[in-house]
Amino acid sequence: MPTLLQSEDRVLSTLNADGSRRWLTPRISAGAFWKRRRIVAYSLIALFVALPYIHVGGRQIFFLNIAAGEFTIFGKTFFRTDTLLLALLMITVFVMIFLLTALFGRVWCGWTCPQTVYLEYVFRPLERLFDGKKNKWGPFKVFSALPAGPRRLLRWITYAIFSFLIANTFLAYFVGSEQLIQWITSSPAEHPLGFTVVLVVTAAMLFDFGFFREQFCIVGCPYGRFQSVMLDQNSLIVGYDFNRGEPRGHVRHTKKAATPATAEKPDVSLKVIDGAHAGAATIDIQTDSTPDLGDCVDCGNCVKVCPTGIDIRDGLQMECLHCTQCIDACNDVMDKLGRRPGLIRYTTQAALESGKWKMLRPRVILYPLVLVIVLTALTYVVSTKSGFDALILRGQGEPFTVLPTGEIANQCRIRITNRTRETRTYGFGAGKLVFKAKSDQLTVEPGKTVSERVDIVLPHGYFAGTPGYKIIGITITDDEGETKTIRHKLIGPVNVATPATPGEPETGHDTEAETGGEG
Repeated sequence: MPTLLQSEDRVLSTLNADGSRRWLTPRISAGAFWKRRRIVAYSLIALFVALPYIHVGGRQIFFLNIAAGEFTIFGKTFFRTDTLLLALLMITVFVMIFLLTALFGRVWCGWTCPQTVYLEYVFRPLERLFDGKKNKWGPFKVFSALPAGPRRLLRWITYAIFSFLIANTFLAYFVGSEQLIQWITSSPAEHPLGFTVVLVVTAAMLFDFGFFREQFCIVGCPYGRFQSVMLDQNSLIVGYDFNRGEPRGHVRHTKKAATPATAEKPDVSLKVIDGAHAGAATIDIQTDSTPDLGDCVDCGNCVKVCPTGIDIRDGLQMECLHCTQCIDACNDVMDKLGRRPGLIRYTTQAALESGKWKMLRPRVILYPLVLVIVLTALTYVVSTKSGFDALILRGQGEPFTVLPTGEIANQCRIRITNRTRETRTYGFGAGKLVFKAKSDQLTVEPGKTVSERVDIVLPHGYFAGTPGYKIIGITITDDEGETKTIRHKLIGPVNVATPATPGEPETGHDTEAETGGEG
């Protein structure tokens, strides 16, 4: 019975017609772009490994302590309560992504994404080490000479070792390098939760880089699907010059016995290949009698080196990572054929279609303007951020209490977060108002938050002539002289008369208010 809705082309580059997984083993074209990407990749790996172990002023320079709600980014510490700072930071990141994509396409995916960097420059080289050709040079011949079963087992063990190392480095960003070293140098029984986290992350890395691989980019990552709205006709892409390359084909020669009639002019026959991959390219020695052909000889090398298995000649595709391997492969063929490089190159869709490219366009102008505004706001907020955060919270229960002495008490809680790297002592007050607390000073350790209950005691007639509340400023000062004043609303009874002179009775008392009720 014929299948329904049978697609003429592949639905996914990693999917066979019967629905099974199509495993990709891309070749390497060690051209100029690949060498540059290799330098970038190994530099990023070195930075990724070293960054958690760099400390400035006794603190890890990059530390995402999610459990404590503390985020140290290049020496500057943020807290989860810094909503404005975190919002500005996220907006900055997104606008930068929009701008880079509008200008340079998917340069993140092909050059700096951890998925691409580790897969293409760690795990696939390991795969080629064990499953490559038999005639490899040096002492590594022993791996390819092993039987398939032991070779596969050894390859997965090596994958697991590298996944374990990457997982530990990754965790150092979230638990701290010092904590991680303690976990590594001690028995797993002493930290079962931490050890379990390490195993889970290692298993996730092993699954991703050992099995899921390029499908993460094709199926799991949403960035490729966003490119339809983030790119325009003038964004930089990796593109195939169809005007120059079509029609595809190459010349083959057939040898015939030399005769007086044919000795001076060899017989040249032409073969044009549509779609099929003919293996390695042959040397093109077209003659004037040969029909016009494009520069593409349909060798298929651009497909063989693609890490996601697509054909760049089909145009811009979601699966294209802009890794430039097809550029290197095609330039190598063009060099062998004596033709100019750039049949596949960095270009734009507008340049491919019309030969024109506009650098300045609305989004390229608006994105930098928005970025400048957001960065200016972020810089201002960071530079003016004080060494501590203070918050006044109203106490639970009744809004105020009338004491037996006739005084009015407002209960509140003063919460102070020390943002510095030194232990600080904080004092608080509001003019002549009386503050009753366990201590008139709070000592807070670096990065910690301390909360203290405080009763503000007010004279009986403090709210006379008011609607039942007053706004005051509570001043908090640390031992370094930094001061912060916070506005706080004090609540009391309504319609309280001004205190009478000695010997005269007071009038206009609100009996309900004096018992604690709100006016």
